[in-house]
Amino acid sequence: MKDNSSVKIYHNTRCSKSRDVCTILKNKKVKTEIIEYLKTPPSQKEIKELLKMLGMNAEEIVRKGETIYKEKYATKKLTEVQWVKALADNPILIERPIIVQGDKAIIGRPPEKVLAFLK
Repeated sequence: MKDNSSVKIYHNTRCSKSRDVCTILKNKKVKTEIIEYLKTPPSQKEIKELLKMLGMNAEEIVRKGETIYKEKYATKKLTEVQWVKALADNPILIERPIIVQGDKAIIGRPPEKVLAFLK
């Protein structure tokens, strides 16, 4: 049985939205496991699990404003498997923050979405 009282956040310390979600979690006194995904990137298997919890496909969580996206991927049509690999190889492309509770996940944009998710 998974612990539903705690959450996991895939966090980028340089992202204001990600920091805002951490503040919300702290203020709500939610037990939080912070994963700095740029330092410890998720594996392809972990990305597939996150996508399943999010109910999204890989391309939907790609940050299309990132330079690496524009340089390497913008003009390409990738399969789901190729996108998962691209996200694992270039974690900066993963939309953030991703918050996981139990077997569900959301992207915390805007950060206030987390409040409804936690209920």
